[in-house]
Amino acid sequence: MSNTAGVIGLGIMGSAFAANLAKGGVQVIGYDIDPARIDDLAGTGIQFAASPAAVAEAADVVVTSLPSPAAFHGVMSGAGGITECGNSALIVIDTCTLSVDDKQAGFDALAAKSITLLDCPVSGTGAQAATGDLAILASGDKDAYQKALPVLQGFSRTQHYVGPFGDGSKVKYIANLLVAIHNASAAEAMVLGLKSGLDPEMLLNVLTDGAGNSRVLELRGPMMVADDYDSKVTATMKIQDKDMGIINNYIDSLDCPAPLFKSTIGLYKDALEGGLENSDTASVCRVLEKMAGIER
Repeated sequence: MSNTAGVIGLGIMGSAFAANLAKGGVQVIGYDIDPARIDDLAGTGIQFAASPAAVAEAADVVVTSLPSPAAFHGVMSGAGGITECGNSALIVIDTCTLSVDDKQAGFDALAAKSITLLDCPVSGTGAQAATGDLAILASGDKDAYQKALPVLQGFSRTQHYVGPFGDGSKVKYIANLLVAIHNASAAEAMVLGLKSGLDPEMLLNVLTDGAGNSRVLELRGPMMVADDYDSKVTATMKIQDKDMGIINNYIDSLDCPAPLFKSTIGLYKDALEGGLENSDTASVCRVLEKMAGIER
């Protein structure tokens, strides 16, 4: 494995990447614009730098986990960004869910400095990231991917090389389409159970042991049973809204039918507008409960 890895963006996912790499014996240098996130990682053995450029100068491979296109472009080519480093041998692994156009702009900016960008979104939630239970959807230069593979293995369960740069994002859109549908269907099933007078914990135990089970039901069903979407957030509704907008635009750009995915958009919007923007995406269950006239 690479001796030194950088992690830029220390939110739910990035902090898990950094912690798992450090546990694996990698020297990790982190950066986040929010000092509180750095404070949260105190005592983990992770070192911190003053800018993305400083991380890139010190690391062999840098992993980025960022919440928005603006943050992505700022880290790649903004003031103090990666393009200001002098490390032309650097490989950058970007794990963000963004449009292919945004990713390509980042690729071009780094390529102008002889830095390689790999498009490597992850499939999995924050809870899965904490235990390294993630699938990597990697795309880009295959030689660079092979060099970066030990770092990827340091924070994920499985790694898939899916093709040329940008194909990782396309696979991620499809994976997230399924997650959005499974999450909404899990909530719909739980609300039907509540409306039927069934014990939700019993129902979850039975459903997760049958043909209707899904990883999403296993991960988020317990939140729905407990009606608690804030104690252990795996992905916020705000991030879900950003991701769904990207997926929806991509679907429309291909003129591809996606009736199930599109039917869920209103539920997520209702959750966002109902004050659940920082709650887990499982909180669509609360939206459906309200529609069903259920109070807990």
